[in-house]
Amino acid sequence: MNNTNLWDKCLESFCDNLSEKQMKTWIHPLEASCNSDTLSVIAPNKFIKDTVESDFIELIRETVLIKSNNEVSIVKLSLPEVKATARITPKIKSSSIKSSLNADLNFENFVEGKSNQLAKAACMSVVKELGQYNPLYIYGGVGLGKTHLLHSIGNEILKQDKRKRVVYLHSEKFVQNMITAIRTNKIEEFKDFYRSVDALLLDDIQFFANKEKSQEEFFHTFNTLFEYKKQVVLTSDKYPKEIAGLEERIKSRLVWGMSVTIDPPDLETRVAILHGKAEAVNQKIPDDVAYYLAKNVYSNVRELEGSLRRVLATAHFKRAPVTLAFTKETLKDLISLQERLMTIEQIQKTVAAYYNVRVSDLLSAKRDRKITLPRHIAMSIAKQLTSHSLPTIGDAFGGRDHTTVLHACKKVKALKLASASVDQDCQNILHTLNN
Repeated sequence: MNNTNLWDKCLESFCDNLSEKQMKTWIHPLEASCNSDTLSVIAPNKFIKDTVESDFIELIRETVLIKSNNEVSIVKLSLPEVKATARITPKIKSSSIKSSLNADLNFENFVEGKSNQLAKAACMSVVKELGQYNPLYIYGGVGLGKTHLLHSIGNEILKQDKRKRVVYLHSEKFVQNMITAIRTNKIEEFKDFYRSVDALLLDDIQFFANKEKSQEEFFHTFNTLFEYKKQVVLTSDKYPKEIAGLEERIKSRLVWGMSVTIDPPDLETRVAILHGKAEAVNQKIPDDVAYYLAKNVYSNVRELEGSLRRVLATAHFKRAPVTLAFTKETLKDLISLQERLMTIEQIQKTVAAYYNVRVSDLLSAKRDRKITLPRHIAMSIAKQLTSHSLPTIGDAFGGRDHTTVLHACKKVKALKLASASVDQDCQNILHTLNN
């Protein structure tokens, strides 16, 4: 059987059993080749290999047996062969490196939750052995903690060895520095600088889109650092292959290592973040205040922190205690605006588009799964993101009563726990609505 055809057939089957997030993180980075009765699967690094071995290898074996008509009976999982290379000789002095790291951002004050556990674990693994996951690519929406993790990596590397050359910068700054170097005839110094670091932490690489010269320089810088096992960590708001205007050769490099996503934090994580931020400024907030903020400000952590700062500052100026009533009064304009912006109709349109059905189907009496699942999810999200009552939400879905909406909310909650794909669908829809 053709190697490519067999693995491609397996990939199609995996999509039916795994979420898009699982496919991007664990399955797509694998490379496979077939020889006689053996399928050799190569994982790009130990982190992916170990996870595939514990969580997905049985699914892979079963699928290979089925898709090959029992012709392939052995699946071998391994790492790439390591080629010995000489260590790079730095062309600049360590003392001339300015890391631009924020010392206040570290792993200790990064609040961990279900939405960012994998990303944090990958970042901490990178610090233990530079170059083992190269590049480490972190992607997700605005204000979810990507930059915090970049600084945490840099600070931890320097904490362990102050001699390491660590550079953090935004991709826009990389472009500006390159333009300045060209203008002042110092492009060789620019190349020497970035190709001589032990760790390059680059934020928001989607900024490179449609900038050919910057992409060219980044491409060669990455290749040099990769060859000599220097660490590259990148962040973006999209998965590499989804960034328009980025060269294919760069996209292929970005998926070589480890790609992890950060999703919007769940309610409990948002509450923990609020308590942590309050304690960081020697303040304490009651639990009911934390839950009120967490339930009403859900798009990203920056907005959550901004709302908390507003409440604390107003309480300080008015010399008032931070109570639930005070918090509601302080944020009433913000919450009111948010509720006006988020409508049931908007949720219905977004869910319908996501599942490729019509809004009229969601409002109809159709009961087949293709329609009922999106309908239930739309009802559940409407309950979560708006202040409308259950009867009002039911009425907006074709005149259904409040018990139907309540049933939909319970059904979706159970499905999210039982199915990773349904949980991922809900997160994707929330991300679309909040951006």
